[in-house]
Amino acid sequence: MDAVRVALLRDVLAGTRWPQDARRFALALRASVVPHGGGLLLTGTEAYEPWHLAAHLSDESAWSGLPELAPTLVRHRVAADGPAHLAVGLGRIATAGRGETVLLVAPERPGEGLLERVHDARRAGARVLTLDGGDPEVGGLAHESLVVGGDDEVDLDIVQHLVSAAAGENGRTPAGGRRTFRDRLARLADRLTQPPTARW
Repeated sequence: MDAVRVALLRDVLAGTRWPQDARRFALALRASVVPHGGGLLLTGTEAYEPWHLAAHLSDESAWSGLPELAPTLVRHRVAADGPAHLAVGLGRIATAGRGETVLLVAPERPGEGLLERVHDARRAGARVLTLDGGDPEVGGLAHESLVVGGDDEVDLDIVQHLVSAAAGENGRTPAGGRRTFRDRLARLADRLTQPPTARW
């Protein structure tokens, strides 16, 4: 989703908690990965693989000058002949530790095997963030969570767009000291979608 569409989405959701909550969660994600030079492990449940969020975070990483945002997608099922970037299985969560971040996207309750691995990673020093549907056990594992319930006005896909865009905003200034075209476009889109100020 491009910067203009994200700005329009934020405008539609103005007055709700979602733009601010997504920014808060995105800042927690950045604060977790940037000081450690990356180490972001992104995984979902057996029924929900967050490949879309993986793609958006990779794009934001490139556009914002924050390579630390690029995740490793950890999958429940790995094809033997698949490409390397799609060949990381759940065993990787079990080896996570200090300096790494596990981002679990769980619209429904994960299986016990995944919960145990995430719990082990947390005990070993990994930071755990969750985008979830409100399961108490998932929330209990998280250092930081953002809950999207079935009664909310948005779904998990929309929240993932907001989070990934916010994570890449105001990234590092390039070496020349100038903001990227995308940064300037995002600021312009935000200005264009703000309600007009009253003039007396």
